[in-house]
Amino acid sequence: MRVIKEFKEFISRGNVIDMAVGVIVGSAFTAIVNSLVNDIFSPVIGLLTGGMDFSSLYITLGAGENAPKLNYGAFLSAVINFLLIAVVVFLFVKLVNHLRRKKPEAPARPAEQTCPYCKSKIAIDAVRCPHCTSMLPSEHERSED
Repeated sequence: MRVIKEFKEFISRGNVIDMAVGVIVGSAFTAIVNSLVNDIFSPVIGLLTGGMDFSSLYITLGAGENAPKLNYGAFLSAVINFLLIAVVVFLFVKLVNHLRRKKPEAPARPAEQTCPYCKSKIAIDAVRCPHCTSMLPSEHERSED
């Protein structure tokens, strides 16, 4: 019974549920990316290469009917698919980051100002300097400088 209780605690943690949702969304996204690569990009690449099918390229490593084959074409196809998938994922992440980008916040108003007479640090809303007792210019007058 204690093992079941520990398992329930483990499974109900937020990060386990987040990970499960991520795996599910990731598998759905994989299907979309694979379709984009196989159904849209690959035919365009086939058109550019004259319809050449890389996956059928090989080198025979011996003589005879049962000689082993080095299928470098399948490897080239896998590399091309990887690069296409990497480009699609990069563009998707770039798009998501662009949509999530927050506008920069306005800089915070300073809490202090410098007395123009004695150069002491004083509160921004002070009317008179507490150090030299000089009357300070109004905020309107300070902004015109």
